[in-house]
Amino acid sequence: QVQLVESGGGLVQAGGSLRLSCAASGIIFSINAMGWYRQAPGKQRELVAAITSGGSTNYAYSAKGRFTISRGDAKNTVYLQMNSLKPEDTAVYYCNANLHTVGGPGGRDYWGQGTQVTVSS
Repeated sequence: QVQLVESGGGLVQAGGSLRLSCAASGIIFSINAMGWYRQAPGKQRELVAAITSGGSTNYAYSAKGRFTISRGDAKNTVYLQMNSLKPEDTAVYYCNANLHTVGGPGGRDYWGQGTQVTVSS
């Protein structure tokens, strides 16, 4: 089995910063990409940022210039540094990993349980 464990959410004032962390564990053979998605009440889940095993990054337009995604040295961890936070960033943030398990099929998506980020005005 694979587990993604997130941490770092919380309550912050507009203009503040938060850093989210996510660690993947389990019978992992290789990780293709990891990323962060978010879902606000009444809205669909959307991509915030993603990073591939080669280090290529992709950001939602709303995140560019404010958020930075990075991977840890162990390559099974991913971070999201969020600066200049706005009330519209309020959402549950989910960690995602597309990976291969040992002896398993091709890349599959796995999700964390989500962490709440609330930005007050």
